[in-house]
Amino acid sequence: MITIQELLMKRGLPETTKIKMVRHKDQRIDIFEKYRTNKSEFERYQSAQAEPKYKGADYLISFVGEENNRARLVGVYKIVAELPMDEKHRTCPEDKYYYQLEEMPGFEDLVERVVVKWSNAIAWVQWFKNDMEVIEISAGLSYRQFKDYMDFVLPFVELKEIIDNQYPDWKKMLSAVYGVYVICDNKTGQLYIGSAYGDEGVWGRWLDYVKTGGHGGNKSLKELIDKDPNYAMNFTFSLLVVMSKSSTKEAVIAKEQIFKHKFGTMINGLNNN
Repeated sequence: MITIQELLMKRGLPETTKIKMVRHKDQRIDIFEKYRTNKSEFERYQSAQAEPKYKGADYLISFVGEENNRARLVGVYKIVAELPMDEKHRTCPEDKYYYQLEEMPGFEDLVERVVVKWSNAIAWVQWFKNDMEVIEISAGLSYRQFKDYMDFVLPFVELKEIIDNQYPDWKKMLSAVYGVYVICDNKTGQLYIGSAYGDEGVWGRWLDYVKTGGHGGNKSLKELIDKDPNYAMNFTFSLLVVMSKSSTKEAVIAKEQIFKHKFGTMINGLNNN
């Protein structure tokens, strides 16, 4: 058995230092999305605590919780100081303690890749002496494993990593179907509705978005990205309906038109036709 303790100490984590581990999992917000799309907000979230959970520790090993007591490593932090709470650092009314954290270098090859079996899901903060077994070392983002066609909203940064790395579960399932999808511009709230009916199904169509930096050849999306090459970081992708690959192109487009009318995307959204 390999433990997270062994891996981190081989990378230079001091053996004699007082260290705590935290497994972030919150029903109120999507911790994973916060970490991937706005890391500074994620770090602000983990620094503010309702109770002095990090007290007595010099370092903090940070994980994002997954299903079945899995926890994925997202950072190794030095606890620089415990500071008085103020409104700048508060993330919810219950916050009373603020810990100044500094991410430590030298663990880049482990972050996002190492998954441990969290020994006690209730105890979301534990001392480092509690051995945690490493159960997976993955390529990276694949921990957002494919589960169901209707059970995900992918920020563009995630979609890009999934496509670029050809994650097999996503490629297999998205290539197997046609469908109607929606892109949400989270900066303005506007929607774009499109459809996929090519040989590679939804996978092939979404591949076009990644190759073009987020616009996929769509006029309104291209205008946004021409003004700001990073604008696609505001986009999220999800499916509205999946259809068999035995469906005709005309049937898929007809379904797309229904959703455009339902959501009014040709009047108040990003569709042009």
